[in-house]
Parts: sequence; C-alpha cells; structure tokens
Amino acid sequence: MTILGIDIGGSGVKGAPVDTVRGELLEERFRVPTPQPATVESVVEAVAEVAEKFGDYDRVGITFPGVVVDGVTRSAANVDKSWLNAPAARLFTERLGKPATVLNDADAAGAAEVAFGAGRDQSGLIMMVTLGTGIGTALFLDGVLIPNTELGHLEIDGRDAELLASDRIREAKELSWDHWAPRVEKYLRHVEMLLAPRLFIIGGGVSKKSEKFFPLIDIRTPMVAATLLNNAGIIGAAVSAEQHPASLQVDAAAQAAKSEGTE
Repeated sequence: MTILGIDIGGSGVKGAPVDTVRGELLEERFRVPTPQPATVESVVEAVAEVAEKFGDYDRVGITFPGVVVDGVTRSAANVDKSWLNAPAARLFTERLGKPATVLNDADAAGAAEVAFGAGRDQSGLIMMVTLGTGIGTALFLDGVLIPNTELGHLEIDGRDAELLASDRIREAKELSWDHWAPRVEKYLRHVEMLLAPRLFIIGGGVSKKSEKFFPLIDIRTPMVAATLLNNAGIIGAAVSAEQHPASLQVDAAAQAAKSEGTE
C-alpha cells in the first residue's frame, strides 16, 4: 500500500510517499507555494498538484494549519476564512479520488516525533511546539495525542503568542537571535506555568538552526530540537491516514452537516 503525506503550510504545500513503518520518505518531497489567498478551492488544487507528482497511491493524509474535528476544519488563523467549517476530508477525497484523512499540522508533526523522533519512548506530558508562520502545538500524555490544543494562540502581554514569537515575526521584524530568543522563552515559560510538561520538542523549519537560539533560552523544562525537521508533518499525516480510515471522517463530516442543516 502506498500512502502519501501532504503538509499544508503557511508558505508551502509539500508532500511525499511515506514508509509508515520506519517513518521515512520514500521519495524526495515535492513542494508548491501555498496559494495567496489560501482559499478552499485554491488549496485543494495545490494539494492535487502535489499528489499528482507521485502517480498512483492508495490513500493520503493531509495536515491543516488549524483545528480539525472529524475531517471538518473549525479554525482558519493562517489561511482564508473560507476554511471555517469546510468539510475538508470530503473535499480532498472527492478531488483526489482517493481516501483522504485530514488532521491538524502540529498534531501530525508531533505524532511523527513521538513515534519516530525526539519524543520516542518518552513518558509523561510532552509538548511539541512548531515555530513557523504561526505557532503550532501538540500535546501528548504517555504517547497518546490530545488533539487540537492550539496553544500557539495563548495571550501573552495582551496579544496572540504567534505575534510575539513565531518565526514569521522573527523574519518580518528582522530580529536577531538575541532579540527573538527571549520572546520564545517568554512563551515557553508561560506554557510551563500552565502545564509543567516533561519535555518540549521544538519543530518547524527554524529547528534546524536550534544551535543559534537554544543556548539563549533559560527554562526549567528540557528542550530538544525535532529530529524529523520539516518532514515531520508529512510523515505524521501518512501515519494518521494509515491508522484512521478516511471514510470515518467523511461520514462524520456528512452527518455533522446534516445535523446543522436541520437545526
């Protein structure tokens, strides 16, 4: 069985077929820019473009930068508002002609790290934090995902944490590592106060430069860089597609739409 993982990010949509036993890409990943604006129709087509690059496949797992419940996207902080309450699993399944499972992007990356990377064999409460266009979070208790935490939107100093410490803000404001690291530290200290996790796994593209800012951050909780780097979302999406039948998401989304229509 061939399973694709496709990761929808704020700047790019990337994917590849995945070995879900070893947690590795089977081919070099293919990437296209995320459409601007990132409407439902344009992003679905971008995902289709990535999928078509790899020919025949059996099913696909797709990440989304927001809350996903039963295949329906319930938030849209870093994409077009047309994604609010969109039946994503059904839309992707219909467009690709293959079963499509959809989940939160940070949850997917965290699942991959817990299964194959920096969080493997770790017990207790572990938090994955992806620093990119926004701040994504995934929470695991003894290896079990607590989905859709969205703790990147905690309020810090009267504003959304993403506007304080995301990698996008670092680049937009041209912040040096010395000036950006204290922002990340403030965010992580806030999370420490609320949850007291056993381990932080820091992901996102900036994690491959961890030596630049990790030494500048002083927190109690151990902190490690994600080992799967930018492939974590792709791998986690594919694993989710294997473990969670897409038909269940599509059926649940259809039932939810039917219920909302009768209210």
